[in-house]
Amino acid sequence: MDLSLERAIAPAPADVEIARPAPSDERTLAWIDETFGGTWSSEAYVGRSVVARRDGSPVGFATIDPQGLKFSWLHGLAREPGVGVFGPFGVAPCERGRGVGSALLGRALGALRESGYARAIVPAVGGERLAGYYAHVAGAQVAERFGRAALMRPRRRTLVLASGNGSNFAAVLDAVRGGTVPLDIVGLIANNESAYALERARAAGVSATVVSWDRERELRAEYDTRLLAAVKADEPDLVLLLGWMHLLSRSFVAEFPELLNLHPAFLPLDAARDDVVLPDGSHMPAFRGARAVRDALKASSAWVGATLHRVTGATDRGPVMARKPLRVKPGEDEAQLMERVHEIERGVVRAGVMRWLYERDA
Repeated sequence: MDLSLERAIAPAPADVEIARPAPSDERTLAWIDETFGGTWSSEAYVGRSVVARRDGSPVGFATIDPQGLKFSWLHGLAREPGVGVFGPFGVAPCERGRGVGSALLGRALGALRESGYARAIVPAVGGERLAGYYAHVAGAQVAERFGRAALMRPRRRTLVLASGNGSNFAAVLDAVRGGTVPLDIVGLIANNESAYALERARAAGVSATVVSWDRERELRAEYDTRLLAAVKADEPDLVLLLGWMHLLSRSFVAEFPELLNLHPAFLPLDAARDDVVLPDGSHMPAFRGARAVRDALKASSAWVGATLHRVTGATDRGPVMARKPLRVKPGEDEAQLMERVHEIERGVVRAGVMRWLYERDA
């Protein structure tokens, strides 16, 4: 949608402070993930945000002028001279209807005007109700339309690697069959012959292969070569690691750059950091590695989480596609906590895969 930059700035409620646009602080980014989920924090991370706060805590945000994003809808009108980008934009559910949103919108558009833009575009507005809101508050008009389905053809060939129960694999299969995640799941590879993920695949009619490693009889390099050959045989567009408990070789990562991993921790958006800021402003270690939830409990962390990220040569340090934090309940043991982590993982995987699709088809 094309926004007017000439509308008057609406006042914020008296108990809400709205800051000038600035790079988003880590606490606000974590709050965005807890409140809205999905991919918004990584979008806000590469832009400037106008943040509304009550008593120092975020209650709303509006991001402007994000840089370096690869979404399909940013390759048209958004690239014309003099056009700025508005969004993402969100207000805490308990604050809606109090004028926080219109105040944020006005401040953000004013900041775009001050930056020299003549027009602004709100990309990928989903639904007529939201389009009506922008039209009413900012005089927006629909500038271009695109169909969601057209952005995701053909369905990308996807191979899943898993080592355990396969509950997230089953959730992806359900989403594919339900039409919410348009992938073509061509197979599953497990490195553990007793992995229940194999049974889930066979029951669903998906090719299931075991590529196990006998550490006493086979060198690591020999196993890595066999694994690489098995994956190449399926010619995947995407390799999706869902509970895969084997560190991939650098040659594997180089061969398959479209490689996403689900990690049971709330990882920082800055890959160089070894800690992460939480929605309440506290810090905790990034908890990279194979036993993230166990490590978090051992450290008496008040938070855990889930992240889908691109795989690079540095373990659990690839660019974040989607992430969400989760508070630990008092007295919760590892099994109980893992069950709740699995619940948020499913949403993180869906959001991250959809982001990959939107970027891939750009």
